[in-house]
Amino acid sequence: MVGTVISLGFLLGFTGVASAQMPEQTNEFRRIEQPIGLKTAVTLGGLGLIGAELWWFLFSKTRSQKAENTHGVQELTINVDGGYAPDRIIVKSGQLVRLNFLRKDPSSCLEKVLIPDFHIAQDLALNNITPIEFIPEKPGQYQFTCGMNMFRGVVEVQ
Repeated sequence: MVGTVISLGFLLGFTGVASAQMPEQTNEFRRIEQPIGLKTAVTLGGLGLIGAELWWFLFSKTRSQKAENTHGVQELTINVDGGYAPDRIIVKSGQLVRLNFLRKDPSSCLEKVLIPDFHIAQDLALNNITPIEFIPEKPGQYQFTCGMNMFRGVVEVQ
């Protein structure tokens, strides 16, 4: 019982000290002045980053390449290093397509390639070529992506 009373006294004493040390609260905001140069630099930096992002996702040029036809197989090697190069592959319909993915990027995002229109989900071994084969029957554009859908490419069937 004595211990409880002493503990309660300490608790009340500490809260009294803590409340005494807290600054008085007001409903007014204190204005913090920033130099105009700093405001301008932050604004220009933000606009520059927005412009770079728009360019990257909307206006950057895609690299296209036509698959080479060898013995009835349309074949092309795609380098996987920070994306896909080339990221636009042109093939003909009705013929076997073999895409050889050479993964050089160790990031986990690029360790898998998905081609949903052909029901393909394939793991890509690091520093090795992984062949993926399919036969496109209809002309059109078929997208392939990394496992996280951040990097994309297109198979254009003519």
